[in-house]
Amino acid sequence: MADIQHHTLRRVLRREIAGTIGLLTDEQDFRTMRNYRSFAFDDHTTYLQQVESLLRSLAAQGSHTTVALFDPVEYAEYCAESGLEPDTPSSRTRFTAHLAATGPTVPYDGQPLAELVPDLVDEAVRQATWEYATTLLARIGTCATCGEDIGRASFIRAAHLLTRVVDTAGPGSLHLVCSVSTAPDTLVAVLRVEERTDDAIRLDESEALEFTTVLALGIATRSAGGLVMRTTTPDTTDRVYGWRLRGENLDPLTASEVFDAYCTDIESGDLVSPESGVDYGTPPDLGDTGEGTHHTH
Repeated sequence: MADIQHHTLRRVLRREIAGTIGLLTDEQDFRTMRNYRSFAFDDHTTYLQQVESLLRSLAAQGSHTTVALFDPVEYAEYCAESGLEPDTPSSRTRFTAHLAATGPTVPYDGQPLAELVPDLVDEAVRQATWEYATTLLARIGTCATCGEDIGRASFIRAAHLLTRVVDTAGPGSLHLVCSVSTAPDTLVAVLRVEERTDDAIRLDESEALEFTTVLALGIATRSAGGLVMRTTTPDTTDRVYGWRLRGENLDPLTASEVFDAYCTDIESGDLVSPESGVDYGTPPDLGDTGEGTHHTH
């Protein structure tokens, strides 16, 4: 009887354990992992199907599972730095636990893997963008004239501008895109504001941090950039408008400039078909946007 009770209690405790699966989303990464003899799979499609079946099984048992992006290059570096033999399941498990604490993850909520994978890749890009922008801001250093930290001052300025943009927007949910031209790539950040009241704004704090950091980098480096926002209200035509980043300020774009910006693919530069029922217009007045940092270095 005691053994049965202990077995039952252990089974109950398993439901209290959260797990993480390191997922090889890319077929090339999958082929790299096949170089390890202890890696049992030889077909990427079959591998993804088995992962999805496992996720469904764990969810049916009441377990909470997150999915992390497994990068073979990072895995090899992790094993080398940690003194681990990479060709063992236990090393892959330890690396996955490391990813759960430090890397991008997406919770499994029953969605198909075909929907989860793009979200996971987007999360990885978001984190990489934020880390890159943060590093560049930190490297700028202090103002040679007054000694102020330029990165910090630019971040404060960016946060103030973002607050003005959100506060002056019309009713409805907001979708904001900020792009800043930096060498060698253009950095892009997205912020969604799902719900707003007179007293509070509901948004993803991680998205807001990344968005503000990218905007701050544009301010600090005086890079070309812009901000485009789409407002959505039930039973009303969506509105799209935006601003050009000029130094430390946001200058309003004309309706035609907004149309061109919104209907051009940021990465390829190709034209994108405009949506019907969308009003491309000029933005509202941001009012007093305050003093800039005045750093010209």
